[in-house]
Amino acid sequence: MTVTIKFFASLRERFNQEEVRLAHTPATVADAWQAVVQAPRPANTLAAVNHEYVGFDHPLHAGDEVAFFPPVTGG
Repeated sequence: MTVTIKFFASLRERFNQEEVRLAHTPATVADAWQAVVQAPRPANTLAAVNHEYVGFDHPLHAGDEVAFFPPVTGG
């Protein structure tokens, strides 16, 4: 079972990746970031697992979908 990693908005452009499927399951959201990007996270990066905001210490399970995106501002 895979874990799907998605990047949105400026993160997708910055890392030139929209979606990555990992054959293994990283232990946490932070581990998923490192497995795909292998670079420090930009400040204020947000994460969601299965469409719910989570912290970067959130554990992952096979089949999860992890989304990374920059903070959204309104006005």
